[in-house]
Amino acid sequence: MQFDRLKRRDFITLLGGAAAALPLVARAQQPERVPRIGVLMASAADDSENQARMAAFLQGLQEAGWAVGRNVRIDLRWGAGDADHLRKQAAELVALAPDVVFASGTPAATPLLQATRTVPIVFAQVVDPVGAGLVAAPELGAS
Repeated sequence: MQFDRLKRRDFITLLGGAAAALPLVARAQQPERVPRIGVLMASAADDSENQARMAAFLQGLQEAGWAVGRNVRIDLRWGAGDADHLRKQAAELVALAPDVVFASGTPAATPLLQATRTVPIVFAQVVDPVGAGLVAAPELGAS
């Protein structure tokens, strides 16, 4: 079909179809977004017990179909048992805009909660989350 023979209505239809397809082409060219998990460990990086916990965490992710570097990103920080360092590391992790943050222990969860109220925080090894102020006490009698 030559352009000079193209009717106005056909031209508008062609143009509209091309415009509608542009977002699909643009979306197809953008790389897929990889979920980001921030991890804050209260101990030092050379703590063998928490190294084993971190290895188990990564293994669990892998068994669930998540491969670090392929379809998930992990940003890991160690607090070395120092409260000031933990606060700094927590702020640094939150600034990376993770989808979720994992905290190992109350010393790691507390500064994360102070650093953000919008990023979900998952924690483990917390004896009394209500007493530590990490979660609100459930209302008695509520159903």
